[in-house]
Amino acid sequence: MMGPAHSLSGAAAWLGVGAATAAAGHPMPWPVVVVGALICAGAALAPDLDHKAATISRAFGPVSHWLCEIVDKLSYAAYKSTRKPGDPRRSGGHRTLTHTWLWAVMIGAGTSALAIAGGRWAVLAILFVHMVLAIEGLLWRAARGSSSDILVWLLAATSAWILAGILDKPGNGSDWLFTAPGQEYLWLGLPIVLGALVHDIGDALTVSGCPILWPIPLGRKRWYPLGTPKVMRFRAGSWVELKVLMPVFMVAGGVCGAAALNYI
Repeated sequence: MMGPAHSLSGAAAWLGVGAATAAAGHPMPWPVVVVGALICAGAALAPDLDHKAATISRAFGPVSHWLCEIVDKLSYAAYKSTRKPGDPRRSGGHRTLTHTWLWAVMIGAGTSALAIAGGRWAVLAILFVHMVLAIEGLLWRAARGSSSDILVWLLAATSAWILAGILDKPGNGSDWLFTAPGQEYLWLGLPIVLGALVHDIGDALTVSGCPILWPIPLGRKRWYPLGTPKVMRFRAGSWVELKVLMPVFMVAGGVCGAAALNYI
């Protein structure tokens, strides 16, 4: 799928988690609902770090473009070194390593560890990066073009600072789910794992499928492209994505968000 659909699906997924916890009698604090949805929306773009033409490759100027080139090469190396006889030959690393459950878990765990070890400045950096991605994905028309990059970064930095300040207040969610001393912001890895997995599931709906289960082999393939029956798949950017899925994500996210905040 394209970036806007990925971001919308990520936000809707976290709001769905918020609705589920509220229904179970353990509602999230409202800042966790909001911040988690924004982080998940941003994280849902991150697996395309292996694609030089993706939204994330342009989000941070030359730095992200350079990083995309490195990740593409690493992903391709991982593919070549672990492919089985049934896996086709390919020339690049897109939709390989960063589109797997293992990558999602590793990135999420690394983020949680960084938040614990790095303190407030690490939390601000995590929020800033994902605010930039969320703005690029959810407000893609307004954020399009290199001339808007500085405005996006300023908005993301301001948002990160304000949201971190809100979360730091007692009862607002810095210690949500993990309440032991020293575990503040340990939960930040959860929307990142969810966003990456939602991205992979979205790509599994498209023509090419997605090797979510790597490194678990299926038959003669280790990079088996999981997906829906081929007759149900669509091409990225097609009318199915733009006219059907994106409105569904918006409506579902709105309903789940209202439920998560106990409005319905």
